[in-house]
Order: sequence, then structure tokens, then C-alpha cells
Amino acid sequence: MRSLFYLVCSAFVIGLAYWAYKENYKTQVSLREVKELQQQIAQEKETIAVLNAEWAYLNRPDRLRDLVDLNFADLKLIPLLPSHFGDSEMVSYPTPDLYDINAPVSVNSDGGENGGQQP
Repeated sequence: MRSLFYLVCSAFVIGLAYWAYKENYKTQVSLREVKELQQQIAQEKETIAVLNAEWAYLNRPDRLRDLVDLNFADLKLIPLLPSHFGDSEMVSYPTPDLYDINAPVSVNSDGGENGGQQP
């Protein structure tokens, strides 16, 4: 009986050791994947920063003004001035429909024209 107990305990310890071994390698693989993802994120953030810097460089007002002057014959672009825009007071908005609040209103429950009264 004692040898069976030792055998079961030994098998249990070997099983736990195997499980711990597998979990250790799963953890190492997961940590390696996280590290690679963090490196990719850092690279993408650096790429975004470079693209933002390039966009700011290409959208300099003096550069755009020179491009407009260079391509005026093809594009017919003119510089925007404050006089090209209007004030919000110059916009004509439609007037809302005004209803006569003193006019009688027919209210009935059957939808008929006689106000729910029997003829």
C-alpha cells in the first residue's frame, strides 16, 4: 500500500513538473510576442512623427504660395483674402411658419369631422 502511495505521489509530482515546464515556455513565448509588438508600436509612432513633420514642411505657406504662382496658368488659383468671405448676417435664413394661436382647433377621438358628436 505504501509503495502505491509513493508511486501515485511521484506521478503527481512529475505531472506538476511537466505542467510547470509547459507554462514556463508559454509565458516566455507570450513575453517575446509582447516585446515584438511594443517594438512595432514604437516604429509606427516614429513613422507617424516623421510623416507629421513632412506634412508640416510641405504645407509651409511660403512654399504653397510659390506653387500657386508657378501653376497659376493651369489652376487659376488666387490667394484667399478676408474680402472673399461674407458675414453671417448676410445669409438669409427662411422664416419659420407662424401659426395663429387664437384659431380654434378641432379635437376628436374618431377622426371624423363633426368633433365626435352623433348626427
